[in-house]
Amino acid sequence: MDIKGQTRRGYRAIPRRTLLRAAGVSLSLPLLNVMFASGARAQSTGGPGTGVPRRMIGICNNLGVLPGEFFPAGAGQEYTPSPYLKILQEHRRDFTVFSGVSHPNVDGGHPSDISFLTAAPHPASSSFRNTISLDQYIAERIGSQTRFPSLTLAVNTGARSLSWTGNGVAIPPEQSASSVFRQMFIQGTPQETEAKMAELETGRSILDAVADQVSDLERNVGANDRARLDQYFTSVRDLENRLQASKGWERKPKPVVREREPQDPSNPAQYMAKVAAMYGLVRLAFETDSTRCVTLMLDSVSTPVVEIPVVDGKGATISDGYHNLSHHGKSEAKLAQLRIIDSWHMRLLADLFKGLKGVHEGGDTLLDRTMVLYGSNLGDANAHSTINMPVLLAGGGFRHAGHLAFDRNQNYPLPNLFVSMLQRMGVETGRFASSTGTMSGLEMTKA
Repeated sequence: MDIKGQTRRGYRAIPRRTLLRAAGVSLSLPLLNVMFASGARAQSTGGPGTGVPRRMIGICNNLGVLPGEFFPAGAGQEYTPSPYLKILQEHRRDFTVFSGVSHPNVDGGHPSDISFLTAAPHPASSSFRNTISLDQYIAERIGSQTRFPSLTLAVNTGARSLSWTGNGVAIPPEQSASSVFRQMFIQGTPQETEAKMAELETGRSILDAVADQVSDLERNVGANDRARLDQYFTSVRDLENRLQASKGWERKPKPVVREREPQDPSNPAQYMAKVAAMYGLVRLAFETDSTRCVTLMLDSVSTPVVEIPVVDGKGATISDGYHNLSHHGKSEAKLAQLRIIDSWHMRLLADLFKGLKGVHEGGDTLLDRTMVLYGSNLGDANAHSTINMPVLLAGGGFRHAGHLAFDRNQNYPLPNLFVSMLQRMGVETGRFASSTGTMSGLEMTKA
């Protein structure tokens, strides 16, 4: 990498795909101002995704949230926030919350999670065949513009996936944030990769391997870009530390016992840490423009117990399995534990919003250019109901409408939101799945 020298207009432009390289390491850079100097911007082909980079992440918590704690009172910009939305209050103007929405003819309780981004009807039927998911529809059209056409991620799930091909085939999700981190930033021969991973095990950052190039780069860019790089490199180190601290049971040797081995839970004690690690990974993936489409299945059904992190010396005790708690039967003891779990989901989502807003790309924040779709296939897990789905959309270049309240008895089709998202991504289409048009009441910004 050689970026030394200046032009009359300032620092020499560097290519958008400049990488910092060392043995076993290939570190992408975030978008910098110097990349958009004269001649640095790639020529547009005129197709979708070639202008301002737009991105989307679809997140499904397949046990949902307590409806009474999530849905706000009132409608429009001046709605009264619910207890859960109060946790997101700092970002109130950055998202729209929807009520009275669902996927037409998607029923079946828990199996409906695989239709969250496809809206394919009757997922529990024996003849069911899924259809293409929103992310893959986008990836087919703009996926070639990034290193990874899409990322399919999950926490505590088996083969359950949010991403489905046009032939109705599930794309197996990646469940290890460290594995995806390795794919994004570490490459080379198997020996080089193993050596680099061994270094990371001892706490050495991949940034140490490219330290000289980092110093060279920082000397030859402007002050704003130096601040941008410092923020990005801090994020890389933070995620490395988080992954190191939250490897979980899958990285620990299993004890040898004589008794027959019981069912091994998917690391229930570190569920929230896994979610936080995935959110940090997604932010880095978008920050480096490594991909523009991500799905994340938060499989709460397969999470027997959730350990709540200790903050400021305070923690909370969850004594029952997540799935069992969701079937609370209005037991106040179970509801109290669910409120704690749900509140942590909202807290981590607020952290994701804050992280995306803290990254600047051109004249926008990363949240301005990233659609964050968060919701659940279940409107009420206690009743296995698939209507009145809790859904919110943050960022992404929309004029957010506060609370869009639709009829909770005759639900508005949620696939209409998907059409609006596709159009915001630059994909010219008027339909997706069972949509009837675009999302009523939600407008795009001009930029």
